[in-house]
Amino acid sequence: MIDDITEDSLLDGRVILRQPAEGYRAAIDPVLLAAAIPAVDGEHVLDVGSGVGAASLCLAYRVKGCRLYGVEVQRDLVRLAVDNAALNGFKGRIDMMVGDLTRPPPRLAAGSFHHVMSNPPFLDAERARPSPHGMKAIATVETSADLAAWIDFCIKMVRYKGTITVIHRADRLDELLAALRGRAGGLVLYPLWPTADGGRPAKRVIVHAIKGGSAPLRLSPGLALHANGGYTAEADAVLREGAALAI
Repeated sequence: MIDDITEDSLLDGRVILRQPAEGYRAAIDPVLLAAAIPAVDGEHVLDVGSGVGAASLCLAYRVKGCRLYGVEVQRDLVRLAVDNAALNGFKGRIDMMVGDLTRPPPRLAAGSFHHVMSNPPFLDAERARPSPHGMKAIATVETSADLAAWIDFCIKMVRYKGTITVIHRADRLDELLAALRGRAGGLVLYPLWPTADGGRPAKRVIVHAIKGGSAPLRLSPGLALHANGGYTAEADAVLREGAALAI
């Protein structure tokens, strides 16, 4: 049971987001993830580890005719995600369900999605110092399913020639690529640079792949997030206006 809930917003107020006051709280990562999905009207998208639905809500706002499905292990977050879909007028377009990677809901049929997106837990269980807040620990630290298991699930769920898009820590890029190798091609590495001057390394990276693709890996220029004390114009268009990323 969540005792305290705040009502916040994403995309400069275009999306309402109810979320726990304590523990893991959505920031810019799910917004950037949603911006990287090349969905069009009529397509179905699966959000793996959907939390309170932040990424799904942002994508539903941008692509009015797509249908979204979310799977999340924490039942209380799923309840909030359902509320969020209704609050934003997306009831009937966003379907949130309880389940985990090892016991997915029966409604999730393998190979049935045009696109799969995920913001997996960033921390390896063997090296992490989990948060004392239980819900945040589950959201940020891998449990019985490691990163390879998350990618395996994403690949299983997407249809042939469909896309898999993941946002993750740049220092775990080697694990992410290893999990995709031989199963997905056309990989694009999209760094998220902290500043426009190039003075700091990227801490986050978006990885985009095509199931069964064969094109060689491509390193994108990526996106610089901050300049002159605020967001760059390019980042501002994504984070405040709901623009898509040119992956």
